[in-house]
Amino acid sequence: MKHGLFFLCIWCMSVGSVIANTLPVRLRVDNREEPMGVTPEQLRFGWQLQSSQRGTMQTAWQLQLAASKDGWDEESALLWDSGKVLSDGQHFIPYQGSPLASGRRYFWKVRIWDQDGKATPWSDVTSFVTGVFHTSEWEDSRWIAYESLPDTLKVVPGVHGSGDNLGNKAVKRAVIPFFRKSFTVDKPVAEAYLFISGLGHYEAYLNGEKAGDHFLAPGWTAYEKRCLYNTYSVKEQLRQGENVLGALVGTGFRYINRERYRKLVRAEEYPVLRARLLIRYADGSAETIGTDDTWRTDQSPITFSSIYGGEDYDATLEQPGWNKPGFDAASWKAVQIADGPDGRLEPERDHPLKVMDVFEPKRITTVGTDSLLYDFGQNASGIIQLAVDGKRGDKIRIIPAEILDDDGLPYQGASGSPYYFEYVVKGTGNESWQPRFTYYGFRYALVTVESEGTLDRDNIQLTMLHTRNSAPEVGEFHCANPLFNQINELIRWGIRSNLASVATDCPHREKLGWLEQTHLIGSSLRYNYDMYGLYNKIVDDMIEGQLENGLVPDIVPEYVPFEGGFRDSPEWGSASIIIPWYLYQWYGDRSVLERAYPMMKRYLAYLGTKANDYLLSHGLGDWFDLGPESPGVSQLTPIGLTASAIYFYDASLLTQIAGRLGYKADSIRYQTLAGQIKTAFNKAYFDQDRAVYATGSQTSFAMPLYMGLVDSAMTKRVEQNLVDSILHHKKALTAGDVGYRYLLRALENAGASQLIYEMNNRDDVPGYGFQIRRDATALTESWAALKYVSNNHMMLGHLMEWLYSGLLGIRAAEDGLGFKSIDIRPAIIEGLSAASGRYDSPYGPIEVAWKNERGKLEMKVCIPPNTRAKIYVPHRPGNEITERGAAVSKSRDIEYIGDEGKYAVINVGSGTYVFKTEIN
Repeated sequence: MKHGLFFLCIWCMSVGSVIANTLPVRLRVDNREEPMGVTPEQLRFGWQLQSSQRGTMQTAWQLQLAASKDGWDEESALLWDSGKVLSDGQHFIPYQGSPLASGRRYFWKVRIWDQDGKATPWSDVTSFVTGVFHTSEWEDSRWIAYESLPDTLKVVPGVHGSGDNLGNKAVKRAVIPFFRKSFTVDKPVAEAYLFISGLGHYEAYLNGEKAGDHFLAPGWTAYEKRCLYNTYSVKEQLRQGENVLGALVGTGFRYINRERYRKLVRAEEYPVLRARLLIRYADGSAETIGTDDTWRTDQSPITFSSIYGGEDYDATLEQPGWNKPGFDAASWKAVQIADGPDGRLEPERDHPLKVMDVFEPKRITTVGTDSLLYDFGQNASGIIQLAVDGKRGDKIRIIPAEILDDDGLPYQGASGSPYYFEYVVKGTGNESWQPRFTYYGFRYALVTVESEGTLDRDNIQLTMLHTRNSAPEVGEFHCANPLFNQINELIRWGIRSNLASVATDCPHREKLGWLEQTHLIGSSLRYNYDMYGLYNKIVDDMIEGQLENGLVPDIVPEYVPFEGGFRDSPEWGSASIIIPWYLYQWYGDRSVLERAYPMMKRYLAYLGTKANDYLLSHGLGDWFDLGPESPGVSQLTPIGLTASAIYFYDASLLTQIAGRLGYKADSIRYQTLAGQIKTAFNKAYFDQDRAVYATGSQTSFAMPLYMGLVDSAMTKRVEQNLVDSILHHKKALTAGDVGYRYLLRALENAGASQLIYEMNNRDDVPGYGFQIRRDATALTESWAALKYVSNNHMMLGHLMEWLYSGLLGIRAAEDGLGFKSIDIRPAIIEGLSAASGRYDSPYGPIEVAWKNERGKLEMKVCIPPNTRAKIYVPHRPGNEITERGAAVSKSRDIEYIGDEGKYAVINVGSGTYVFKTEIN
């Protein structure tokens, strides 16, 4: 097969005689390009470098910021001119200029000096818009509502399950209201920004045009502590004369009533809205349109909406032009001024949810006399888009599902039933509709029509709209084995479907932010998507969700308190320590450690209160491992082993974190604690004579190996016993949600990537290939793709990390914060002829491609500017390695260090390198 070995890396392409150009590109504020709603604490700048020469390094930088795109010529027009700053730093550079104002667009550019002291041209000018800096600026904008929920009917916190014992609480359907405000613009506008929050979720309109393309905005939080708002530039939507600002607000997680499927029942409040439209005129004056008692409200055609149960829309209730000038709103009522949630208003920093893909049906099958079954070919999170031409009053019900039952009909038994969409036709011809405030995970959709006449199937068109967090994709992987390409896509769809405003476990029955997967498949996520924004939000969610006793519950936001291990499992709560550390390592942002440190200390102290002689014994353990019983709580590995191993890992990480932050006494204390846990752990679980941990399960071996619980003198024996146990069980995997990540890490660290490949290059036993053979198109909750559990889960997506760190060999060096220093160490696998891919690191794309043709290896590597890399080139000792035809030992751009096992170790700067050698 043809394979994409010869990629083109424009970031670091070496071009011989062409004049070498270096330029700052992809300028960012708060790690976002041209962000909206930036606050003072988020004013941190960064950029990448593009260069056509090898060895490009930054030695200094200069940044200029102005209030006008043309304000560069006069020094007085600059709000900040950093001057030449001697530094190779290019991320999270704090603003040090004159104070900025709320609700303004600012412009900036940067240039750098390279390793030869030469200045680059200035970058292209980019911009950002500031948010609302001061709480007082919101005072003229109140929370408004159609109606308020009486305190006697509130259900907070939520109740797990049906809630049928709640009497008259959470019975009523919430009104999904329209809001509108008419106002006049009578002079030229310079700039205009809308700051808005509608809870649970909203859509905003200005003169009939939707503001932005967000879905389920804003992101969901613990509303009693923090509410998010969004910022939109709306100058182009304003017009002279009458204007209308409108909004439609749904319930989200604030009101989940006892109708249809619900994972939980929660009644915090009915929909509320708060908005502030800031208009700056060309004459220098400004005007603010805020939500107050002059706004009008009415019921929308959405007659039912639930994040868990679906959505109904009656098109016969539409009010054309409700959000445009000229509409007669005399029959609408005045809004209520609502108390609103207690949480502070903050700008949403994460990438919003959007419609990210569209699927047309692969097959349409007639079912009975009045139904059509649509197969979209892909199980994914999303909604439907309906186009219909029918009679007024015709009712169309759409039942989505991941899988089909034995009769070929939608099966919702494992995904939450009943869930459906319902549309009442208005009868005007060529109608189109899509749900606004709910979503589901599905591949199939059954369309049933209730009509007095016959509705021709040609008059119904159904499309699937895939919705997810719009975090940019930063990774790509391909190889010569079709099964591994399928596995890669299988995991990617599990990830895509569960990236929302939290990292969900599944996009249907729960939609909750379970924490264990955020760190266990964290590298798989980060190799594929820019997770900086979402992970920072998760950190904030954990800080706000931490209980008084220090516990960080298994889910955040904690809309419902579960019981036992489903609320308190150390492998879940330890995300409060592990995620900030991973964020720091992966992106180089120290501030997350500073922000999260109090939470980390309190959580580790909480675990100490649960420990008995430095060991823990509670939690869920290696969830969904492959034991003799139906999957669930750990079967093959003692719960105390996984809990105590993660306790040790937490203490070890906090030792490093405290040291980095300058808390020396804390660091010493945590180091002592880690040593005490290690001693107790090995005494309880390690058989030194046999070099076996606990039951000898894959997880029992892997977690101590990865986390440093094994004494160095015993490491080789324990690694070999792990390998032998896998071989003894015919290379079948048995580790679960927790253990499989550490199994892969332990095997890769032991140099056993060949075994990883062979364990997963099969479809005859439960695993990735087995799921694909059973027609899965997204990663399933169980290794065996069981019908009675979710068929769209991302928690078992650990292998994707190995595709990048193992097969491609792309890793940050141990001291390489944010991939400033890079290790490239690909595993050349017997039976695999080629692999290629890239990871767009904070410094730019890192790309690797290799092909092995009967022992002749060609390997191409691209390293981004302002970084250095140690490249491990597989070869047979004694064989020459060439780079572009010349021996590496003679290249002026390459430092040949020597051999390390089956690898030649080479130091390089940025650029593209092509190595050739023989490995047999």
